[in-house]
Amino acid sequence: MQLIACCAFLLALPIIAKAAIPVVIAHRGASGYLPEHTLEAKALAYAMGADFLEQDLVLSKDNVPVVLHDITIDTVTDVATRFPDRKRDDGRFYALDFTVAELKQLHVTERIHVKTGKAVFPGRFPAGKASFQIPTLEEELEFIAGLNKSTGRNVGIYPEIKQPAWHRKQGRDISRVVLPILERHGYHTKADLCWIQCFEYAEVKRLRDELNWKGRLLLLMGGAKKGEDGTDVAFLRSAAGLDELSKIVDGIGPSLGSIIGPDGNVTDLVREAHARKLTVHPYTVRADELPKGVTSLDELHRLIFVEAGADGVFSDFPDKTVAFVRTK
Repeated sequence: MQLIACCAFLLALPIIAKAAIPVVIAHRGASGYLPEHTLEAKALAYAMGADFLEQDLVLSKDNVPVVLHDITIDTVTDVATRFPDRKRDDGRFYALDFTVAELKQLHVTERIHVKTGKAVFPGRFPAGKASFQIPTLEEELEFIAGLNKSTGRNVGIYPEIKQPAWHRKQGRDISRVVLPILERHGYHTKADLCWIQCFEYAEVKRLRDELNWKGRLLLLMGGAKKGEDGTDVAFLRSAAGLDELSKIVDGIGPSLGSIIGPDGNVTDLVREAHARKLTVHPYTVRADELPKGVTSLDELHRLIFVEAGADGVFSDFPDKTVAFVRTK
């Protein structure tokens, strides 16, 4: 009788769903170990167990989306040496001024400061020690599809539409170019492992309403009050702003400083976003650039996942972030 009573008691307890394991988004690939956005960096991130691989997208002169973090290319390639006469009046070299065939002639290196020529992260992959190229979006999607087939895994993609307002000023519509490519490769609904991200709120709304993107959509949020395009980030972080966002996007990507205060305490942003059923994927975990006041990578991971409760994170060191979320 005691056993029956005990079983009846246990059956009466509420069922508590196991919390989902946070996702790890390889920020520009395993960029803490290999030059960012190279296929080699994506392959390493894939092998390290990342759930998603990020693709920052800009257009080439022949209207092909290529995987680069910036519209300029002089901080991650040897373009100034190979094409010294192709800079604009501001002294910078732009991907939009080069065909894919020309971009393929460049050697990709670890990121440098454009003014000093010194590495942004001195402890990372040394410049000139191997040969890397700029991939197109199509090449990367085919590469990831091949890895998914050969390994039996299903790693997702996380493309960012870079500076769409700037592209339109140059007479180009990057979103209209990118969406058909994604759809052709099987990414078009929320059931597919693809998030489109963008910092520009006007473009995010356009992607959903005018361009009819049916897949997952995320607004990136910098730490400043205003975005470069004029996006009112301060408002969008507020309760009223999150209410507005929840009608359009599936998630937000705030800077780490927006969810972790300078005193090490977490803000209410993740909780407020979750209350509106918004996913939260902050950026960026860097083992070699910890936020002020954070003393270790383990502490940073704990603040992001345990204290703030984020649903995932962009990480330059996906192996270290994967190790944390799989064991905690």
